[in-house]
This record gives sequence, C-alpha cells and structure tokens, in this order.
Amino acid sequence: MAVLVRRTTYLAAALALMFGVSTVQAAPKAAPAALASTPDIPIPDIKYTKFTLKNGLTVLVHEDRKTPVVAVNTWYHVGSKNEQRGKTGFAHLFEHLMFSGSDNFKKTYLNAMEQVGATDLNGTTSQDRTNYFQNVPTSMLDYALFAESDRMGYLLGTVDKTKLDIQRGVVQNEKRQGENQPYGIAYELLVENTYPVGHPYSWTVIGKMADLDAASMTDVQDWFKQNYGPNNTVLVLSGDISPEEARKKVEQYYGAIPPGPPLAKHDAWIAKRTGTHRTLAQDRVPQTRIYRTWNVPGANTPEEALLDLGARVLGGGKTSRLYKRLVYKDQLATSATASDDASEIGGQFDMTLTARPGADVKKMEQAADDELRALMKSGPTDAELRLAKTTILAQYTRMIERVGGFGGKSDLLASCQTFTGNPDCYKVYLQRIKDATPATVKKAMNDWLSDGDYVLQIDPFPTGLAATDTGLDRSKEPVAGKAMSLKLPPMQRITLSNGLKVVLAERHEAPVVNLQMMVDSGYAADSTALPGVASLTLRMLEEGTATRKSLEIGEELERLGATFGASINLDGAFVGMNALKATLPQALGLYADLVRNPAFPQNEFARLQKDRLAAIAREKVDPQGIALRVVPALMYGEGHVYARTANGTEDAVGRMTRGDLANYHATWFKPNNATLLVVGDTTLAEITPMLEKTFGGWKGGEVPKKVIATVPAPTKPLVYLIDRPGALQSVIVGAQLASPRNSPESLPLEIVNDVFGGTFSSRINMNLREDKHWSYGVRSLVQPAVGQRTFMSISPVQTDKTGDALKELVREYKGVAGERQITGAELKFAQDNRTLRLPGSFETAGQLGGAYTTIVQYGLPDDYYNTYTEKALALTPEQANTLASRSFLTDRLVWVVVGDMSKVEKDVRALNLGEVRRIDADGKPL
Repeated sequence: MAVLVRRTTYLAAALALMFGVSTVQAAPKAAPAALASTPDIPIPDIKYTKFTLKNGLTVLVHEDRKTPVVAVNTWYHVGSKNEQRGKTGFAHLFEHLMFSGSDNFKKTYLNAMEQVGATDLNGTTSQDRTNYFQNVPTSMLDYALFAESDRMGYLLGTVDKTKLDIQRGVVQNEKRQGENQPYGIAYELLVENTYPVGHPYSWTVIGKMADLDAASMTDVQDWFKQNYGPNNTVLVLSGDISPEEARKKVEQYYGAIPPGPPLAKHDAWIAKRTGTHRTLAQDRVPQTRIYRTWNVPGANTPEEALLDLGARVLGGGKTSRLYKRLVYKDQLATSATASDDASEIGGQFDMTLTARPGADVKKMEQAADDELRALMKSGPTDAELRLAKTTILAQYTRMIERVGGFGGKSDLLASCQTFTGNPDCYKVYLQRIKDATPATVKKAMNDWLSDGDYVLQIDPFPTGLAATDTGLDRSKEPVAGKAMSLKLPPMQRITLSNGLKVVLAERHEAPVVNLQMMVDSGYAADSTALPGVASLTLRMLEEGTATRKSLEIGEELERLGATFGASINLDGAFVGMNALKATLPQALGLYADLVRNPAFPQNEFARLQKDRLAAIAREKVDPQGIALRVVPALMYGEGHVYARTANGTEDAVGRMTRGDLANYHATWFKPNNATLLVVGDTTLAEITPMLEKTFGGWKGGEVPKKVIATVPAPTKPLVYLIDRPGALQSVIVGAQLASPRNSPESLPLEIVNDVFGGTFSSRINMNLREDKHWSYGVRSLVQPAVGQRTFMSISPVQTDKTGDALKELVREYKGVAGERQITGAELKFAQDNRTLRLPGSFETAGQLGGAYTTIVQYGLPDDYYNTYTEKALALTPEQANTLASRSFLTDRLVWVVVGDMSKVEKDVRALNLGEVRRIDADGKPL
C-alpha cells in the first residue's frame, strides 16, 4: 500500500547498506558506425480482448501462457484530485480500508492473498487513480476475483469506526515516515506552491493530518458510494487465461454489482504560471537540494512525448547535459536530473539538483540554468535525440516480459484504458517519440519552459447501465486451489577456454538477454584498513576503460538500447547487462570491456570519491541508515570480514586512491574466480562463440581465500541508543545471528520468520501496524550470506510509542521462541504463501537470473526451486517450533534504537532489557 507522487524525493534506500544493494548504474564509448542511427526497435504490440459488462465495468484480457500465473489489475478512476479541500487524503485512506475485508470476504486482504501465493501484490494511490494488483497462480484466480469483486461491491458493511481508526493511524504513520526521511518536507511544499488554491493537484495524495483526523464514517461511506462503482473501473486479466475463460469468470463475480452514480470528471487544467517564486526551507540533511518546476501539459498529449525527450537530453542520465556539466565537469552536484512528470489533467517538468557538500549552490543553480537555456536556444542534437529515443523504446520493449505489477503489460493496458479509453494509447505515445525532431522538441521546451482555466462540462450519463443477476452465492468463497508445479528452464553449463564458467537458462518470450558476471569477492573482501573499496571499485567500472571514456560508455549503451549495472553484497560482486537481442553482439563487446578493462581514471575517481563521502553523510542522517550502518560491527565484532557496510567509512573512503581500486579489481576479477550467468533469448550454440571472442582472452590466476570466522552468540542482551534530535519516528532494530544461507535450516527458518515478521500478515506487523497503528510497517529478515547471517527486525514507530513498541517487540520475540508457539494455521499460511507465490517469481529474465544467481552464489542444488514447494510443505509445526526456540535469542538480542533521546531514552531504559550504551552514528561509544 503506497502513495505514488509525480516526483522522487530521493529517499535513502537504507537496506542497501547491508543487503547487497550498493548498486551502480552504467557510465558512458563512441558508437560503431553501424549504430550511428537509432536501432530499429519496433513498438510493442500487446494483444488484448476488450468487453464491457452491463454495469459499466470495462474488462481487458491479454493471454500469455509462459507461466501458470494470471495478473489481476484493477484501476478505479479516482485519486486525490477528486477530493476537496478540507477532506483530503480520502482516496489514499480508502485504499487502505479496502484491504481490511468486505461483507463476504471477512479477511485482511493482504493476509489472504499472501496465503494463496500472490506476487506483485499491493495497491497504490495517485492524483488520478487508485489501483490494486496481484499476480496469482492460475489455480487461485477464482479466489482472487471473488475477493476483488467483493470489496468493489460489498465493502461498506464491514467498515466500522474501529477499522477507520486503525487505518487512519496507519496512514498517519506512513505520512510521518515519509516526512522523517531526508528531504521529506519537499513534496508538500512543492504541490502547495506550484498550483493555485483549489486546483485538484494543490494538495498531497496522502492529505493533511487534520483532514484525516476529521474524517467521519459518513464521509468515507459517501466517498466509496460515489467513486468505486464498476462503471468507474477498468479490470485487466493478463497471463494464463483465454478471453473466453475471462469473460465467464468476470460475469460470474462482477455482473451483479450495481453501477455507481454519474460522475463529474476534471478536464485538463495545466495552471501555467508566470514569473519566479522562491521558498527557502530547512531540513536535517547534509546537502542542499534545489527543485525547479514548471506546469506543463499532461499525459497523452502531443507535448508529453516531446518534453519527455527534452528531459532525457537535459537530465535523463549520464549522457545528459546536466550530468556532464554539473556532476562530471564542474563537480558542483552529486546528482542533477530532469523529468517530465505527466498526470491526467496536467504535468510538471522538473529539475532536481543536489549540491556537492561545500559547493557553491548559486553557481550550481546558474550552471543548470545555462544548460537549460542552451538547449532551448539550439534544441537537442541529432545524436542526443537518437539516444533519448532509443532509451525510451528499449524501456517499453522490456515491459512485455511481465504480465503484471508496476510497468507490466496489464499496468500499461489499464492505464491507457482508464485515461484515454484506448488500450493502445502507448503506441500513439511511442510513435510520437519516433516522429520527434530536434525542432519539435525545441519548440515544446520553449513553449512551456520560457516562463512561469477552468471549464466544467457535463455529459449525459450513459444509458443502459444495469446489474445482471448471475446467481453467485457470495456466502461461500471459492475453494482455494493447490500449489502449482514449477519447472524452470534448465541450467546449461559450459566452461570457456580460459576457465570462465558459463551458466545459461533459455527464455525466448521476449527479445532480451540478461548477463550477470558473478565474482567471488564482495565487500567481505575489503581490507580492514579500507572498508568500502569493493563497492567503490564496482561503481568505477562504468567510468572508463583503456579504450572508452566515461561519458562515451553511457552514450554507447543508449545507442544499443542496453542497460548496465554493478552491485555488491557481502560475498560477491556482480556486473550485469540487459541487452536487446538485436544488438547483442555489439553489447557483449562493450560488456566484456567494462568487466575486464576498467581504467580507474584519476579524475573520475576523485569525483566519485566525493560522491561516496556525500552518500555516507546522507546515510548518517537517515534513521534506518544510521541503524544499519552500526549493526554489522555490533554483531560480528571489529575486524570480522562481515563487520562492514558496503559504502565503508568516511575515513577509509577519504584515504583511498585509484590504485586501491585497481588492486581490488586485479586481485579478485579473474575468470577462474567468476561465473557468467546468461538468461534470455539465446542458445549455447549461439552465445558460446560470442563469449569466446569477448572473454576468451581474459587471463586467470591465483585468488586470495576469504576467511569467514564463526562468531559466538552474545552472552547477554545489549541496548544501543543513537540520538537523532527532532526525529518524528524512532527506528528499533533487534539483531541476532543465524546459520549460513546454504544451511539445511535456511528454508525452514525463512518460513518461521514469515510467521514472526517476514510478511505483511506476520505477528509483529499485525501487532504494531494493524492493531496498535503505531507504525506504517515493521518487518524482520535474514540477510543472505555464505557465513553466519544477520537476522533482524526493523521497526520504525512513532516517537511517543517507542518504549511501548519495544516492549511489544520483546513480547513477540519471547512468544515465537516458545511462550506463544506457532500454530498449525500460522505455519500453513506461511507455507502456502511461499509455495503458491513461487510461479509468479520467475516471469522475467531478470527474476530468473536472480534466482539462479542465488543458486550459484550459495552452492544450492540446481533443482532448488523446482523442489522448493515439496520441501517447504514438509515442515511440521513441531519442527517449526523447535527451530524457533533455538533461533530466537530472546535473552541475548542486540537492540539498536535511533530517535530523539530527549523524548524516548527514559522509556527505553525503564524496560530494563539489558546494559544500555550510548553510541554515535558511526557506532562509537559516547
């Protein structure tokens, strides 16, 4: 459940610190002559069948039989713009309420869907629509349709004051959690200052606290009756289903739902502004950030495609003018982006500039303005426009891999139908992209970016809308299906002449190939003196080779329609590329060069060294980031190879030289220490000669051995306190150690953890979010690792409930350890969730590659996922409780609390959980 907004506020991805997501995007070589023009990337064609029920429900069906999964995507044409001042936040509040059960489906929706194996499961609210989506095993489709249709037609009988108060509290904690992040105040200031009072986009999607507090039962009931009828809804079924099957099921489950009342809809209201208005605000952040916004035409207009292209040229990546000037050349900013964010009745063109610490902010802002004015004066070059077009066309090509979720085929069809009435509207957009010229892009930018009315139209209500009696007995749920068999493409193996191991899994449904070079190193291979060197080395792979310069590499990637990324986790380094089938030979040449021949140029190193120091500074003001930076050393002890975070420390990064990075690469990046995983539209016969050509000359050699020492469990509980004055929430982390990823206990422990905190329906989330509504969401997880793993709960809670929440967490730990044993029903729920959702986890080449990466990295059997269901279902309640009793160290937990100690320390100490120690954001004693 989430709020979608049109701009990013760069919230820190705190879990990246510990869980292998020090991800690096590609950098920019001059393209071969054969690629001087835009590659001929065809516009995707998503086949569908469309029909409308008598009650007005519009249904789209897309058949895709590659896995036994159906995406169910429901779009209600109602969002925050349909609210009114004084009653804001209703659309998002109702999104939450619709997860709380309905008249004939008296279950928490996420719990129920998790139990039947749903994946890509969530709901979101934007200014313009509310959507609910899940991919379910084909055998569970009736169950999902019953539940979705019941909350559409039969909800209000279960919405009482208790449910309203619970979800109101959850939403308010979601709001607090967003505002507690660095730059979290930006969004509300932006919408309030870029739109006139009364404009439907002049308030945030999540709404005002006072409005949420004032919402009455009558208010929410009237809101639902007005907006959630079938005549205001688009339903898309995409996947393992025929149009005939779909029509029969949809008629059965939705046909008897009566239509809602006639609706008033907003027409376009761009709210173009004049002049310049400036606001200064302060937040607890390490860097100045500037947002610059213009109101422009919205989605599905001719200007949208042109402004999208202009935004990509100006600030869409490493080939963009803002990046080259502000980040790369002048080094005034750590990031500089532009985007065209198109919504239904209007859009916004944005520039977001994050200053490098110590940089001249005015100079940065002026440089960005210079680049904008230069682009508006001359327009993009032919080469710039080709790159922008290729990037957008390649993005849409990759969408056809997925039936559901954000950016999948069902999402695209639903969006087009909802906002235009034409499911093929994306083709119109992409044709506009193809047809754009430098002159048309220049004109659009000048029309709308050179400077800074309301019409009410009432159309006749469509006739003939009526309910149909389908005879469905809603007092009886459909019988749930069984876990479906899974047969993944086999892992084919060869070894190249130089010893490089290659694993191939064929997947031919989309013309893409995913490459992942897995190097046995990780940030556990950092030297004690230089934590962070592995991560920075991976980041530098994109910054130049012996024959390609940094900015050239990104340009070549865009010409090829390829994406590149490098990442690091505790035990491995990963260099990935996703390539189009049409340009695979050229992409492999670039990929091999990036893997084998990084030059680590001094000027690029100096720039990225500053960026990394700024990133560490951001981590140290983000509450979860602070907690997760200190946990490894507290758990493993100083000096252990796992006692580090990916980004390292300011001291170590400040002392690094480019030679340190080159040495890390030379030491670990050798073919005999690596495996290349290939997933997608190719065969061994086709790919092997290409790999011999590009990687065969890579020479092997000796590689150091990592020593991962075993750590004894703590002998007593410890509580560490970190002060963050003014924090709106506290973050509570409870940490312990668990057995390695390839342990026989690994899968059973994951299932036990699902009961405790690994899913939405887990004990701790139901307690602190759904029952107490002290948090937007809490969870627990087991970090994957070759050695002992960190097993932790992460709980952001409102400040005034910190002590109470910690007390509840202690009770829950003791409960699962034996005081409140796991029941058969809880275990079955967790088992069903894990096994039934499995087919929906391998839809794309990237998902399949991720699974096979896990198998290879941790030495799991090739048939690990094909036998997963059988092994998971074999776990008994007795076995689960025995494992829980020895895995949850209730009397030896390490607790970390980050918050405003002037408000929470007394309550934490009063719990007497163990010795309390004050530490700073680096984990040093105070």
